[in-house]
Amino acid sequence: MAHILVAVVAVLFISLGFWQLRRLDERQLENAVGEARYLAEPAEVRSLVVAAAQDTDSLQYRSGLAEGEYRTEDEVLIRSQVFRAEAGFHVITPLLLEDGTAVLVNRGWIPLVLDQVPVTDAPPEEDRLVVEGWIDLTEERGALSPTDPSDGRLVVLNRVDIERIQQQVPYQLLPVYLNPVTERDLGLPVTVAPPMFDDEGPHLGYAIQWFSFALIGVIGYFVLMRRAVQRSH
Repeated sequence: MAHILVAVVAVLFISLGFWQLRRLDERQLENAVGEARYLAEPAEVRSLVVAAAQDTDSLQYRSGLAEGEYRTEDEVLIRSQVFRAEAGFHVITPLLLEDGTAVLVNRGWIPLVLDQVPVTDAPPEEDRLVVEGWIDLTEERGALSPTDPSDGRLVVLNRVDIERIQQQVPYQLLPVYLNPVTERDLGLPVTVAPPMFDDEGPHLGYAIQWFSFALIGVIGYFVLMRRAVQRSH
């Protein structure tokens, strides 16, 4: 019976180790795909959205361009954003495109004292311009995350919820938003840091741990069995 129990536990640990290796492969593939999108030649955001109408998720991290005019009167702030250990907001400003639709632009971080919109102390460099950046998706509410009110005009939100922001602007928003890549010498707003694609997570370490547990368990069991046999003689 003990043999069977040890074998079952060892197989379980080994299976968990291989599962972590599969998760590592998936993470590496995700990083490679994300990096390829980020390094791709920038394309017009609206055209990308139209082409990927059935799979908007495939646009995450894709390099995009949008030309239009900022609507600072419709700005919103995203709370709980930190830069250099200082709390603040992200400024989300609609960029109105030539066809009458708009794309939200995360213009970057501002300190808590700038909690009124439009953010007059951190205005856009120009009213009309071309924005180049990487595309991100509307943020989903986590299981334990706070909920934004469903009614009324909001100045501060908990996340970049494009559907919720759509309720308070008179033009159609694209289902993605842009994070500009242009540096502004740490002036306000501070540009959001670009995504990193070299983090493979803890999966390799976890796999080694599970394989080690299996090996230690099997070796330890045989050592105990050998001692038991020696004592019986």
